[in-house]
Amino acid sequence: MSGQLAMVTGAGRGIGLEVARGLAARGFEVLAGVRNPARMAAIPGVTALELDVSDEASVRRAAARAAEGGRRIGVLVNNAAVLLKGDDAILNLETGQLRQTLETNTLGPLRVAQAFAPLMGRGGRILNVSSGGGQLSSPSTWAPAYCISKTALNAVTVQLAEALRPEGIAVNAVCPGWVRTDMGGAEAPRSVEEGAAGILWLAVEAPAELTGGFFRDGVRIPW
Repeated sequence: MSGQLAMVTGAGRGIGLEVARGLAARGFEVLAGVRNPARMAAIPGVTALELDVSDEASVRRAAARAAEGGRRIGVLVNNAAVLLKGDDAILNLETGQLRQTLETNTLGPLRVAQAFAPLMGRGGRILNVSSGGGQLSSPSTWAPAYCISKTALNAVTVQLAEALRPEGIAVNAVCPGWVRTDMGGAEAPRSVEEGAAGILWLAVEAPAELTGGFFRDGVRIPW
């Protein structure tokens, strides 16, 4: 893996930061997509790249920067996401709040995949960080805008997996579980290391032909 490029969105803190750190430790040169590169912690092998996944122009600029030098990206981790205040009941959910959530959590990963897939070759892997809250097989009632955005992200994952299958690029969704981050809160049972472990497994250890699935801790789970 030494010298391969990886791209991680939402890498300034929490799970994204831990995934960036883990990929660098495994020999990747990591591009860490963050809104404010000046605030990115210094990590060997990790370079901050300005990126707002809800902004089409920002995504295009980041892809152009990543393409400099003509190197291929081996792994893309779509981790950036929001959980907005007041997202607590479907009957009170404002469409504006849902739209804002979808812009980052669903359309953001789609924009990034569209921009960065041309920079990937056979054997490349795209990982969309989803949530158990997005499972239709086990509906959740908490944070409805967030959960709906993750259900939609799962659908984007399936579509991308089929579109990129002929190119030899694997696309999967991954649930990190309830993790102690700014989003997850202090009461969450899992550490960021535990949350990142399943993402890193898909990025590095999972069979290359594994695509179009939803996973938690290396185990396929229902949509």
